[in-house]
Order: sequence, then C-alpha cells, then structure tokens
Amino acid sequence: MLRARLSIVTLVVLLAPFARAGDIKIHQWPTQFVPVEVASFPVVMDVGFWMQIINQGDVIKLHQVTVTRYEGCIDLRVRTNFPLILSCTIAPTGAIAGTYTASIQNASVAPPSGTSTLCATLTNANLTGVPGGTTNVHVATVTVRVQPQ
Repeated sequence: MLRARLSIVTLVVLLAPFARAGDIKIHQWPTQFVPVEVASFPVVMDVGFWMQIINQGDVIKLHQVTVTRYEGCIDLRVRTNFPLILSCTIAPTGAIAGTYTASIQNASVAPPSGTSTLCATLTNANLTGVPGGTTNVHVATVTVRVQPQ
C-alpha cells in the first residue's frame, strides 16, 4: 500500500512539468460539477478614423451685401478622433445665375473637437429669373470633404 502511494506521488512529480498551462488536472478537479477557470484571452481592436459634423442640418442663408453680391456663413462644430483638414466645393442649382464660391476658415481641426466657419458667396447674381420677395430659394449645395492631416 505504501509502495503504491509512493509510486503515484513519484509519477505526479515526474509528469507535472509536462502538463500544459490551462489543462485541467484530474487530481485537482473539485468534488462538485462547477465551472473552473482554465484560460483567459486579451481582447484587442484597431481603432479607425472617426469624425462627425454635429450641426449637419444647418442651412447657409445668403444675405445681400450689394445689388449683385450675397454672402452667408455657418459655424461647423466638428468632433473627431484624428487631426483633420476640411475642404469644400459648391454646386449651383441653376435657380439664380452668377458666380458661386465656397470657403472654410479654420479648416484644421484637432481631436477631440473644433469649430470651423463655412461660407458661401454669390457674385454677379442675375436676379431676373426669380420674382422679388421669394424666400428660401435653394440656389446651391456646398459639399464638405475631410482629409487626415
């Protein structure tokens, strides 16, 4: 009997270095069937570029500066997780002929947020095609683009 116990203890001592980490050792299993932690794994991810213009629903309202010049601006509130540069283009709808330009001041935005000013200008406006007193005529669309810095 003593010899059998000694053989078992010797066998366990000799085989212990060869047991892999995370393996359940039968001689250590609890007496009840309960979950036993055997391994844990780290969770990692790659974070992508993300930005948001908070006030996307705003409208640039052009105000008359001279007889043929109109200007309007809005503040773009930007949230981002990377440094970025904003740019813009303008596309006339054809409702009022003229020369349309768009620009952005403070185009560089650093995380986590910033404010840029988006402006639209109409020069040489030809108002003959639209009756006086007409309100909220959609004359152009400004598209904002973003580029990582």
